Amino acid sequence: MSTSLIWIAVALVVIAVYLSWTAGRLDRLHSRLDAARAALDAQLLRRASVAQELATAGVLDPAASIVLYQAAHAARQSEEEHREVAESELSQALRAVFQDSAQAAAVREAPGGEDALGELTEAVRRVPMARRFHNDAVRAARALRRHRMVRWFRLAGHAPFPLAFEMDDEPPAALGRVRGTEEAER
Repeated sequence: MSTSLIWIAVALVVIAVYLSWTAGRLDRLHSRLDAARAALDAQLLRRASVAQELATAGVLDPAASIVLYQAAHAARQSEEEHREVAESELSQALRAVFQDSAQAAAVREAPGGEDALGELTEAVRRVPMARRFHNDAVRAARALRRHRMVRWFRLAGHAPFPLAFEMDDEPPAALGRVRGTEEAER
């Protein structure tokens, strides 16, 4: 009788340790997810701010300035449920404005244009990386939350189910070419 109780107690301790370890792991994943989302939001805001600043600098032609300004403004002001669409539209506007290197060359020739174009190129380059990190954290958290033990014992608590951030983040080809020519000149 006492041997059975000891084995039951050992089994309960092992289960409790496993549940505690899993809950801690899930908490760390949620913290990583929050940090990745904050980094993604910062990169998206930086990209929209730089695009908006470039649109108002007077170095682009008026039509391109209006298109870029409206897309950047919409991306900065969008609510969470419409954010992916607004950010995708900003990506499309950037590709439309910088579809050829003539517009990028015109910006480079303006005073301070090379720095502005470099800053935009960096901002555009960092968005896909930040989105990839965020979506990797989402995948990891979802995988752990699908385990039976996590669901049965409700180890996730009241944390919302993590959602991936899906958007069009393809950079304009002309910005890549401008960056390549800058490096070749150095």
